[in-house]
Amino acid sequence: MSCFQGLLFCPEAASLLLHNFCIYHISPPGHELGAAPFSPNSPVASVDELADQVAEVLDFFGLGSVMCLGVSAGAYILTLFAVCVSLEVTYFLLLAPLYSHLHPFLQTKYRERVLGLILVSPLCKTPSWTEWFYNKVMSNLLYYYGMCDMVKDCLLQRYFGKKLRGGSVVPESDIMQACRSFLDQRQSMNIWRFIQTINQRHDLTESLKQLQCRTLIFVGENSQFHNEAVHMAAKLDKRYSALVEVQDCGSVVTEEQPHAMLIPMEYFLMGYGLFRPSHVSSSPRSPLNPFCISPELLSPESMGVKLKPIKTRANLGV
Repeated sequence: MSCFQGLLFCPEAASLLLHNFCIYHISPPGHELGAAPFSPNSPVASVDELADQVAEVLDFFGLGSVMCLGVSAGAYILTLFAVCVSLEVTYFLLLAPLYSHLHPFLQTKYRERVLGLILVSPLCKTPSWTEWFYNKVMSNLLYYYGMCDMVKDCLLQRYFGKKLRGGSVVPESDIMQACRSFLDQRQSMNIWRFIQTINQRHDLTESLKQLQCRTLIFVGENSQFHNEAVHMAAKLDKRYSALVEVQDCGSVVTEEQPHAMLIPMEYFLMGYGLFRPSHVSSSPRSPLNPFCISPELLSPESMGVKLKPIKTRANLGV
């Protein structure tokens, strides 16, 4: 959930999303709040099982096709989920970091479930040697020492920019402190198991040729996954995709620079005939009443967020 709070608490983005969608959020197994630790004897979930989890949630709620928003590894599995044709928009799906790999059975099993993709710092290739080694170090630390400060620092460095993380002179931001608290509430062995799955992902580059839905990619210029996002954008059909690079930002753009996502998302959704309401409404379509929250609490300054310039790579002929 920490991947999406900044975006959903941004009033303009919230009005755009809550006005048009019913929102579902999926966490990796064992990452939900209050989850019990997995038994040491239970096998580590395969990447195929993580992909099956998404389909099971959609089927349980009777959902057909969905609009998907994924961050980092969540963007990876949603790309896999959408490698073929999709149908009409029904719901908006939020997916926190998850991993999977391309499997021929999945191509037909999930081919018509995704209408559009909004990907934040997506992954699409196998782990580099640097990332693989990085994950191994974190795995060993988690296994022997649990969720120690060094593991937290490694995870926060992977997902957030330097300014937000602070340093010896600049204090750590409120977002970082909230994320540290969030990590303290998770079972270290459950995270250890998930990292084992991370290093098993496969290259999706070739499958991107089959991606026929519209795709909008956000990535921070300081993200550790910046090169993968650029690589992915280069492989997609330029008529139906665009890359937005957010300056002075890490991987989780939804938290660091949610305002930078608003205009690109608005134009993206306009292509589906979806618009932000011209005035704030508390209609039944919006489960949250905006007037119940003080505007001061939703300001960029109160969240420690400052809007930075963005540069967009998109085909001008689209």
